[in-house]
Amino acid sequence: MSDFDLILYENEFKLIDEELRKLHNQANAQVVFLVDKNGQLIASAGDTHNIDTTSLASLTAGNIAATGGIARLLGEREFTILFHEGEKDNIHISLIGQRIILVVIFDKRSSIGLVRLRVKKSSEALARIFDEITNKSEKEKLEGKISESPFAEISDEDIDNLFR
Repeated sequence: MSDFDLILYENEFKLIDEELRKLHNQANAQVVFLVDKNGQLIASAGDTHNIDTTSLASLTAGNIAATGGIARLLGEREFTILFHEGEKDNIHISLIGQRIILVVIFDKRSSIGLVRLRVKKSSEALARIFDEITNKSEKEKLEGKISESPFAEISDEDIDNLFR
């Protein structure tokens, strides 16, 4: 996620949560996740009790990174949609705006066609929300309301000295 610091505001988080719940219901999915490219879970909808969400988020981001490497080898910029089919469960992964990963886990109660259709509509809505978040963050940064990361001035040398 180079040069993209995600600062979620309450209003936008509510919009994201609402969109994920809507996708969860309309796609007849088991679980819907939103993950950043660093592997951090942003939000989810559905039953996550039996899922290690931290590992799933991290592995999904790794999957996108690995597939991005394959894409570049083939002369593509990136593959924006991935699909994995299992015996019982399927997973649809899509990249939104080159920065956010949308994950939909579904079983035989749904179909890939329905999931793709609903993901396309939700992706457009989520892209607008994240554009709004980015614009708001940039505006606040310019106005001095948001400071640089407190870790920005820490160098590798500082870290090495800390552990000596």
